[in-house]
Amino acid sequence: MLVLTGGAGFIGSCFLKKLNDEGFKDILIVDHLGTDDKWRNLLGKSFADITDIHTFRRNLLDGAYGERIESIVHLGACSTTTERDADYLLDNNYAYSRDLAEYAVERNIRFIYASSAATYGLGENGYNDTEFENLRPLNMYGFSKHIFDLWVLKNGFEKKTCGIKFFNVFGPNEYSKGDMASMVFKAFRQIKQTGGVKLFKSNSPEYKDGDQKRDFIYVKDACDVMWTMLQENSINGIYNLGTGKARSWNDLASAVFKAMDVAPKIEYIEMPESLKSQYQNFTEANMTSLEKTSAFKKFMSLEESVEDYVQNYLIKNFATM
Repeated sequence: MLVLTGGAGFIGSCFLKKLNDEGFKDILIVDHLGTDDKWRNLLGKSFADITDIHTFRRNLLDGAYGERIESIVHLGACSTTTERDADYLLDNNYAYSRDLAEYAVERNIRFIYASSAATYGLGENGYNDTEFENLRPLNMYGFSKHIFDLWVLKNGFEKKTCGIKFFNVFGPNEYSKGDMASMVFKAFRQIKQTGGVKLFKSNSPEYKDGDQKRDFIYVKDACDVMWTMLQENSINGIYNLGTGKARSWNDLASAVFKAMDVAPKIEYIEMPESLKSQYQNFTEANMTSLEKTSAFKKFMSLEESVEDYVQNYLIKNFATM
């Protein structure tokens, strides 16, 4: 049995589809469905069972699963960068991850987990996945991911597990993320509703309005990499997962307009004061580590992936968003 935490979430549900496409169905989904429509991400997909995170964690520590678990893909976490409850994040994102990692390593179970590019903070020390000690995350979410990475390294688990520092992932099934949804999703909705897109003005003289850059990666590419990591037990360590090529918000907005066949119309608005001190103006994954493994692949361009997302998913499902 494969355990997929966060299996009803954005990346989790897309990876569930990838597993199904590869013939995997003996999957235990672990997630908190809450009161929104996240459960819709599971429609049309195959899995053996589903349970909430508290029941799963209790059963795991009590030994209720015996020898049934062969691998754990741990994507479940609170990914809200504005979450202020530090104790909640320490338990949900750090202690929970630690419990799963210890369980897996003790039993020689394949363990893959989600870290985040949020661990890099403003990127003043670069975006190199071999450097950890001097990183300064900008929020508690990033800190909770960072301290788990440090715990993995301190205990030598990087030799037995695989961590993934996701950069800006976008694609199908992210509608339930609310404010944390990608700008591709938000731009599509804005264009549908108003005919234009609003982007933040620059808060730095180094960048023109809308020319702040991020490393955007399509969820389909991310899932392909994760699938190879799951199959290849020799791929261990902590890896960046982006495209390795930063693109601007203007580039992204232009790609959405083109995919929708709408003339570009961009309005630049003031950035909220609460964001100015923790806004990442530039992120770009150093992909050297992943390039040395069989999990590395040629990624879709921003324009190709936005076109696929918009035309094959967003346009078709707009009425239900």
